[in-house]
Amino acid sequence: MPFLEPVTLKGRHAILVPLSQEHHDDLVEAVKDGALWNLWYTFIPKPESMKAEIARRLALQEKGTMLPFAILDTGGKAVGMTTFMDADAANRRVEIGSTWYRMAVQRTAMNTECKLMLLTHAFERMGCIAVEFRTHFLNRQSRNGIERLGAKLDGILRSHRIMPDGTLRDTVVYSIVASEWPTVKIHLSWQLAKPRSGTAGR
Repeated sequence: MPFLEPVTLKGRHAILVPLSQEHHDDLVEAVKDGALWNLWYTFIPKPESMKAEIARRLALQEKGTMLPFAILDTGGKAVGMTTFMDADAANRRVEIGSTWYRMAVQRTAMNTECKLMLLTHAFERMGCIAVEFRTHFLNRQSRNGIERLGAKLDGILRSHRIMPDGTLRDTVVYSIVASEWPTVKIHLSWQLAKPRSGTAGR
């Protein structure tokens, strides 16, 4: 099986399907819930930029470095996006990132389940030895969510990126390695079994 192969992942709270321009209208509606593009410390497309952002992700898929998904709710409506990105097949590593959810489904079981499905696929189907998560040093909501997954801090890349507003981003790098996966899997499954569980989007 190719390292990055389009796949549909189904759960009780969400379905991850290969991203396409057919999801455009739903995603425009989703990003307007909370005006998510105004979050200065992350990259979330504006409504008028959604078509270009979908095209950008699909172009990276063609190059073999990204596998983008639309996140669907149980009614089949797209409520966000996520990806496997910066894929390194030779070293069996991948990052889960470029993720966002509409405001209405943040801090619900949906994100926990999506991460569980992605991590299960990465470790048990793709044979990854490590999965990374990266976020802005000042994005405390995202950092808290990543830490609740069971990921461990690898370090901070200082002045790593220039943000759209010209500020410099310090990027916090986390990872889960293969030897930790069985424990993390049990932990995430336990979180999903609780009456109210989940983490906010990255």
